[in-house]
Amino acid sequence: MSCTVAIPSSPVFSPSRRPLSCKAASASPEPAVTVSAASPAPAAAAPAGSPLRPFALRALLREEPSPSSSPQPASTAAVASAPAGPVLKRRRPAPLVVPAAGAAAAAAAAAAVAAVEADPRNEVEEEGEEFAAYCRRGKGRRRVEMEDRHVAKVALGGDPQVALFGVFDGHGGKNAAEFAAENMPKFMAEELKVNGGEVEGAVKRGYLKTDEEFLKRDESGGACCVTAVLRKGGLVVSNAGDCRAVLSRAGKAEALTSDHRASREDEKERIENLGGFVVNYRGTWRVQGSLAVSRGIGDAHLKQWIVADPDTRTILVDQQCEFLILASDGLWDKIDNQEAVDLARPLCTNNDKASRMAACRMLTETSISRGSTDDISVVIIQLQKFTSS
Repeated sequence: MSCTVAIPSSPVFSPSRRPLSCKAASASPEPAVTVSAASPAPAAAAPAGSPLRPFALRALLREEPSPSSSPQPASTAAVASAPAGPVLKRRRPAPLVVPAAGAAAAAAAAAAVAAVEADPRNEVEEEGEEFAAYCRRGKGRRRVEMEDRHVAKVALGGDPQVALFGVFDGHGGKNAAEFAAENMPKFMAEELKVNGGEVEGAVKRGYLKTDEEFLKRDESGGACCVTAVLRKGGLVVSNAGDCRAVLSRAGKAEALTSDHRASREDEKERIENLGGFVVNYRGTWRVQGSLAVSRGIGDAHLKQWIVADPDTRTILVDQQCEFLILASDGLWDKIDNQEAVDLARPLCTNNDKASRMAACRMLTETSISRGSTDDISVVIIQLQKFTSS
């Protein structure tokens, strides 16, 4: 069997697309080299200025020498007879040099991370005669500061008969949550004095004023809120967002709030009636494709649809009302209402401060063990002091 290889007059590394033919074309003026498998013949020398094409070299080098052939294989002779062409060498890439400015930026970023990790607000404990509060920054949230805040005012506005407790879950930064925790108690106390102690209206106006004053600061971010105002015999619970309040009534969990999420049909309808839209983005319903909650403090860029108007519920505190749990969604995403009551109740029936704190910690640790990476804030309030009898 014989095969004829055409050798075009082009450089070795030419991208020419001329086909390899098993038959010499009579019209082609180019010389050819014939290689026989049965009796290899000496390779024809390539004409001057016509280096061997790579496929020709491969065809020649694949041939096996015959015992009767000369010591030098035909393929080697063909290669030797080819005139030396230009040799292309691969150049070593230039070394990567990190400028001093880049090193300084990396050092600054590392310092920022270290400052976040060392922030004492990453883990906060507070307790009193009637309550315990425990807050922890989410695990794995590098470069993200603790965005949760809480408040516990057992004598709101100087009145020992009124207590305010709250959890504020920030998003897009800590600004809104921090502002709400510092100012909402003051605004509510002012509203209570102005309106003769009418609690529900004072709470609503306190939420709206907190939102209004925060927006004046022209700062980014927002916060979800849940609050509980206690007076002798009465409990007023309000929320805006997905922070939640759950009551233990003789061991049975009773949700006193409903999460304001974009997935709620009534919230979707309200937003659409205001000209907005709610879309499912990667499995989560979001307002304008951005925020998963539909109410809260702040969020100036979505204020037309993200309102601060809270839902409020008032109940009578009786002997069956054992304790109240206020918590951010970092807890409720991993623990349901009844399980939270079941876990906390053995530690909250004896009205002991250390036991209440242990209950807050246990709820937080349980959520973390199930994969929560969000900030978690838990406040447990003992209700026996506030009963109507």
